[in-house]
Amino acid sequence: MKLADIFSNIQKSLLGRRRALRQSKGFLRVPRLRVNWVLLICMMPGLLSAATIKHARLWSAPDSTQLVLDVSGEVSHQLLSLSKPDRIVIDVMDVKCNVDFSRLNIKDTPIVRVRSAVRNGHDVRVVLDLRKPLKPRSNLLKPNEQYGHRLVIDLIDEAADTSAKVTHSVDEHTDKRNIVVVVDAGHGGEDPGALGPGRVREKDVVFAITKELQALLQQQRGFDVKLTRTGDYYVDLRQRTRLARKYNADLFVSVHADAFKRPDAEGASVWVLSDRGADSEMGRWLSRRENGADLIGGAGSVTLNDKDDVLAGVLLDLSMTASLKASLGVGEHVLKSVGKVAQLHKGRVEHAGFVVLKSPDIPSLLVETGFISNPSESRLLKTKKYQQRIAEAVQDGIQEYFKRTPPPGSLLAWDQQQRLLASAENTVSRYEVRRGDTLSQIARNHDVSVDELMTYNRLNSSQVRIGQVIRIPST
Repeated sequence: MKLADIFSNIQKSLLGRRRALRQSKGFLRVPRLRVNWVLLICMMPGLLSAATIKHARLWSAPDSTQLVLDVSGEVSHQLLSLSKPDRIVIDVMDVKCNVDFSRLNIKDTPIVRVRSAVRNGHDVRVVLDLRKPLKPRSNLLKPNEQYGHRLVIDLIDEAADTSAKVTHSVDEHTDKRNIVVVVDAGHGGEDPGALGPGRVREKDVVFAITKELQALLQQQRGFDVKLTRTGDYYVDLRQRTRLARKYNADLFVSVHADAFKRPDAEGASVWVLSDRGADSEMGRWLSRRENGADLIGGAGSVTLNDKDDVLAGVLLDLSMTASLKASLGVGEHVLKSVGKVAQLHKGRVEHAGFVVLKSPDIPSLLVETGFISNPSESRLLKTKKYQQRIAEAVQDGIQEYFKRTPPPGSLLAWDQQQRLLASAENTVSRYEVRRGDTLSQIARNHDVSVDELMTYNRLNSSQVRIGQVIRIPST
């Protein structure tokens, strides 16, 4: 509602009240102007305190650009997308503007120019001239520990290709693939996360840890590591899990630093998806299975859009059960490893319904590296040495899990098979065939089957000859 309309309504209300008073007993005559001015003066602070656009800034991500307007209070706005030429129009109602938009740094963004003007005497129009079509999306954010009210405009490049190539072959084993781990640094950009003493920001601490974890894991044989964000920008929570699926991840790890109202809360923790969170996510997927983009099986090997309700439910249940089991397995290894370098908040893997854990086909962990609200842990978390120690602990836990449980077709699975074969070869016994021996008799004497002997010795038939050496596998 415009300011003039508000005054008009007040005036009508005052006239109505005056008529009612005249008709009542004991009416006290008060000059009209005095009544109006008394009420208006009481209401004036709220009427005249129109919001102000105080500051503007840009955040750049590989597939989006974010314009943030700091405003002094809640505002109303409208978005309009236009083409030929491509541009986004942002109308903010009943505000003053203290920002020179032409001074925004638009280098390395899809924005060519930013223009602004007062519209209708009390609105501000901001026009973003673009190099190519972008999809706008807006959000009003409440104040947090670092910022006040904000109007956030996301400009999404739906044509951007953010799927960096994943290495699937290693060394001379061209048919063996790397294990893909997607590491997610929580928060970012406009979302600083928790703030610790001395204004230590969660988004900075966890990004440093994820970069260190990526470098450590990347050095290990058979691993390929991708980050959900490679800079200081915000990635939507659902987009983080979509990126993991796009990379065909074997594991998704989200790194955070906890906070609590009491400064004495302490300790690192590891979280996996709760049963309730799994149930809600299954319901969400089943309700959206007609969307062909919703796939399970990591690389999209299974789609739900052509399945009936029962089969779709069974497939999702099997996928989610396997994912949760693997999440808990790797979580226990990571928790044990982290417990060697940090105080643990609890001695077991915890369960919650965090959005970033809700991938039905990818084992997912959320690692809280400590309480940034705790002065002692905050001092540790901001140091490079401690960040490296935490990253090394998480890496050790991940590596130990996959060493024991490598995914089929991976280089680590091939390595495991070679170790088993070498071990069996070291314990194998050999038997030289004598006159009158048959393969079945040799098998009975050594408590193995004929098929095992034929497979182990690569025999095409059960016939043997004198002097032939038969390898007997250990039972």
